[in-house]
Amino acid sequence: MTSYLDASLPTRSEHLWRYTPWSRVHPTKVDELPSVGELVIVSTDLEIKTSSKMNIQHGNDIARIFLDEVVEQTHVLTPGDGISHIEIRAGGHAVAAHIHIEATQTSSVMFHLSGEAEWVGLWLTGNIGSNSHLSVGLINELSSESILVRTDNWNVERDGNFELATLSLGGQRIKSDIRTTLSGSNSTHKQFIAVHGHGTRHDDHHIEIHHQQPHTNSKLVVNAACDDRSHSVGTGALTIDDEAQHTDAGQVFRNLLLSQSARAEAIPELEVMANEVAAAHGAASAPLDQMQMHYLMSRGLSKEEATAMLVEGFLVDSFVEVRSDSIREAMQTRLTVHLECKLIG
Repeated sequence: MTSYLDASLPTRSEHLWRYTPWSRVHPTKVDELPSVGELVIVSTDLEIKTSSKMNIQHGNDIARIFLDEVVEQTHVLTPGDGISHIEIRAGGHAVAAHIHIEATQTSSVMFHLSGEAEWVGLWLTGNIGSNSHLSVGLINELSSESILVRTDNWNVERDGNFELATLSLGGQRIKSDIRTTLSGSNSTHKQFIAVHGHGTRHDDHHIEIHHQQPHTNSKLVVNAACDDRSHSVGTGALTIDDEAQHTDAGQVFRNLLLSQSARAEAIPELEVMANEVAAAHGAASAPLDQMQMHYLMSRGLSKEEATAMLVEGFLVDSFVEVRSDSIREAMQTRLTVHLECKLIG
């Protein structure tokens, strides 16, 4: 495999790094391979096995090459029935971890990422076995000064069902590259992302979904509410191979702009080689509905309270189709607490 110091650095002409150059999310300088510590991963209801580093194909992506070299071990999860809660704690200058999930039944995993680390690298991988159902939720509540580089690689086998929900609230600069392959027929993937932009947060989500077999289904929903001088980027690359006939896939990006200085980009992309498919995409950006604001304020709410209520409703809507009740409720609860804290602050 290509080593990091020998790899070609990406240019901004590459779609993946157009809005967030690698130099802006590297923990030091791009020509350095610094020492990186370990994230602390804790669970009270699931055994976490630590093994030697797994060999994961990185596809010549610079972030994955980097993480592959600085991470020294893999944390392996095999969740059982019910939901498993995983705390990921980040402290120090630069920390990273690789977490791999092997799903063999119906199970749910809830990740909560927090801490004060200056730089955090998180590599999530997983295999959803035949006839298995996996629900994964991730809440990012890192410090307001943290940089997060997140890379995901998921594979869904025949008749597998995988849903992934992300609530992005923390960190100063976030670069997420989430890739899912539907490698088995009759497999299904649904992904839901909610982003709250505040202050000067820069939150860049790049999502790739690859349909390789027939009778597969996918859905992507990304809702971003941007306030102050924050910036949200959402790019979706949906690929349907010529063998993936009778695929049903779609992606929707919605941006709510709460201030004149906030920015949001939404770039859905489709590459469809099959001819018997249903594939759709959409993107929309708009300010708050003034009629709704007027209605709420006429009932006694302040402007800040009315705004918080509308933002909460907009972002909660991201998760209405999450099948796991536990993950959906955890997302909604943390979002409510986050917005209440912002309102008080």
